[in-house]
Amino acid sequence: MAYSELIKDFNKIRAYIREFYIYGFRSRDEFDAKSARSYDNERRRVESWLGKYMRFRQDATGKQIFLSFDSRQIAQNPIYQAFRAKCFTDVDIVLHFFLLDMLREQALTVREATDCLCREYLQYAPDFAMPDESTVRKKLKEYERLGLLTAEKQGREIRYCAARDTMDRAVWQDAIAFFSEDAPLGVIGSTLPHDNPFFRFKHRYLLDALDSEIMLSLLEAMHRDRTVELTIFSRRKQAQWVHTLFPLRFFISTQTGRQYLLGYHQRFRKPMFFRLDSIRSVKEGAVETRADEYRGYLRKFQENLWGVSTGDELSLDHLELDIHVGPDELFLVDRLRRERRCGAVAQVDEQTWRFSADVYDADEMLPWLRTFIGRIIRLQCSNSFVTQRFYADLEAMNQLYGGDGDAVQ
Repeated sequence: MAYSELIKDFNKIRAYIREFYIYGFRSRDEFDAKSARSYDNERRRVESWLGKYMRFRQDATGKQIFLSFDSRQIAQNPIYQAFRAKCFTDVDIVLHFFLLDMLREQALTVREATDCLCREYLQYAPDFAMPDESTVRKKLKEYERLGLLTAEKQGREIRYCAARDTMDRAVWQDAIAFFSEDAPLGVIGSTLPHDNPFFRFKHRYLLDALDSEIMLSLLEAMHRDRTVELTIFSRRKQAQWVHTLFPLRFFISTQTGRQYLLGYHQRFRKPMFFRLDSIRSVKEGAVETRADEYRGYLRKFQENLWGVSTGDELSLDHLELDIHVGPDELFLVDRLRRERRCGAVAQVDEQTWRFSADVYDADEMLPWLRTFIGRIIRLQCSNSFVTQRFYADLEAMNQLYGGDGDAVQ
């Protein structure tokens, strides 16, 4: 098959861009999941969209390719370019422009639209196969569902016309520029004409855009109260599983940029998290009759949730942290209150503040707890593993940086 820059299955390119960007520094021979030709074709596609961000390194193992971005210097996420490479058929592209053009100022039935296509638009293309009414009907219904067309029933017939765009985009220029880069599904906003002369983002997770199609499918299922069948791929185990669940909410880490879906698992009868970058496909299922019950359960479940570990719901970890706060350090109290999540903050004495929480898995809190090293007066947890690990990490740091003969200077 001849090489084409356009793609039909976005999952393929998701995998290659993620490999180049996250893992990088890999030679052609190391990509052994597909043939050498597949690797070459996918690399050429990525290079056509992201060529200015691709870097190469030559060593004894061969030529290694990786992607390198500095988000502070980029006005628009370059990965959005991959979504503009969707392949299409001749009929798709012809119907797209001709139908929208003919329905700008008039409302037509399926039969009238088909006749108008053949009579006025395609008469100068004798080699083009004339579309039948069934094809036109499917395209009109698709565009009605997408909001490009409106439909009105008159008697026994349905008439379609172009939807009126009443939004003044000039007023929303700054909002479009900001949210198309900062919000989930920003790729949608990136297709609207706008300039971005003002906004640049630090700690920006460009790769999240690759999961936009997965997120959109899940949001649509949430909106319709439907279950979903997820195909999950584990890169570590090189294995694939299928899970059926009712999607409830997304969680996005501000530290790592990782995106998670929380859903109620039908088989295991409990809430479970799945990373979006591990989801290969989403298949919408039946309407969930217990949707309101599950959403109510979510609100209760979040009362003891710190991160994305559900732990053992039958036993919670109780943790208490006392820190020293000087007279001019009330910003620390503000930080505790801002970052407490499901925890509570209380003043013990004039210079001591206490954070306490009951969570499913206190081990998730360790990275956050370490940020208070130097101010911690007391750390106590019902799960002894958490405190043991915390102090073991401190001892390891002391061995490295404590100043003895083996310390790193």
